[in-house]
Amino acid sequence: MLRSSGQRLNITGSTNAPQPKTRISDFNTVVDRHNTGSLKYDSAVHQGYDEAVLPLWVADMDFPTAPAILDALEHRVDHGIFGYSEPSEGYYQSIVDWWKTNHNYTLNKEWILDSPGVVFSIATAIRAFTKPGDGVLIQTPVYHPFYDMIKLNNRKLVTCPLVYSDRKYSIDFDAFSQTIEKENVQLFILCNPHNPVGRVWSSYELEKLGQICTRHNIPILSDEIHCDITAPNFKHTVFAGLSPQLEQYTVTLTSPSKTFNLSGLQISHAFIANKDLRKLWEYEKNSTGYNEPSVLGMVACQTAYEQCQDWLTKLRIYINANELFALDYLKQYVPGVYAVERQGTYLLWLDFWGTGMTPDTVKYRLVERGKLWLYDGSAFGEEGEGFQRLNLACPRETLTEALTRLAVALSRG
Repeated sequence: MLRSSGQRLNITGSTNAPQPKTRISDFNTVVDRHNTGSLKYDSAVHQGYDEAVLPLWVADMDFPTAPAILDALEHRVDHGIFGYSEPSEGYYQSIVDWWKTNHNYTLNKEWILDSPGVVFSIATAIRAFTKPGDGVLIQTPVYHPFYDMIKLNNRKLVTCPLVYSDRKYSIDFDAFSQTIEKENVQLFILCNPHNPVGRVWSSYELEKLGQICTRHNIPILSDEIHCDITAPNFKHTVFAGLSPQLEQYTVTLTSPSKTFNLSGLQISHAFIANKDLRKLWEYEKNSTGYNEPSVLGMVACQTAYEQCQDWLTKLRIYINANELFALDYLKQYVPGVYAVERQGTYLLWLDFWGTGMTPDTVKYRLVERGKLWLYDGSAFGEEGEGFQRLNLACPRETLTEALTRLAVALSRG
């Protein structure tokens, strides 16, 4: 769209935008995602599943993002030029303000480094802070790309399983310390909140982990991408914010993608207070050829952090209600399947051992009888055997259909 001489088009995505369209602003509307290039909905046949399966596996939401973000993106698209871009002062300030307001953590602008995604940042850090053959420690069961990035970068995978008892997860700190010493661990990857088990680690637990890591002079990668989604009575603790000492050992990895359903826009951040670690990480990032962040990702991020707090509040209420609905349904209609307490994330970690069925039988029944695609727990490590991960971030109609299929899949006869 051409402009007359002297007329300027504002493209920040945050101010002077045109009147917004009517957008889907509730979470009950079912949006058909088929034939949109969706990994969640369009990859079933490619991955060996029946095209009729209902997918509640991967961690993206079936909700349109916040209307303000869609308006800002449309306004930016109308400008029509998508050349090389760089973050603005307003963009950085929106990140600083969000973390101060929502997580009581104070960032300096120079600590904020851009990245296309948290997994990219993990791989970058592994190469930057360790050398081939070094041990990298994870707490299993855990998000499977942690495994992949360690192995694909020729580091030694070291695991310290979480303790599972009475359908709750905790940390064996003695085992954690002993594993570091025995396996010559040089880097620890923390998942906080934890995916898939849903733990929001307490300040006490995080401080204990931090004491062990600093005693052994080990940097910590803290994946906090799920930090904005917590259950009632639980609050996320920023690992780096526990003490000035821990801040110097920590690389915090985050993104607006989980919170606002923006994964396809490829925008995330690494917060690194330690100057030496920051220099190493930046050098390794630059060596990959990645440079300017996505312009649409930046518009979406800034708009989310400046304008979408109320939308997030409503989202959390809806996810919490979905969880209560699912728990009640399981109790009434799916004997032997129990949910681990969800303290954070929008994912429900389901224990199937009470069904008396083997993990393979459960998976077969879900897929073949129920036409239901959950995330099989074995993908998160051997400690995930007998579990399935269910995504609660979907309209109630979709969740009801999924739970009905679950009941049918496991019914006797």
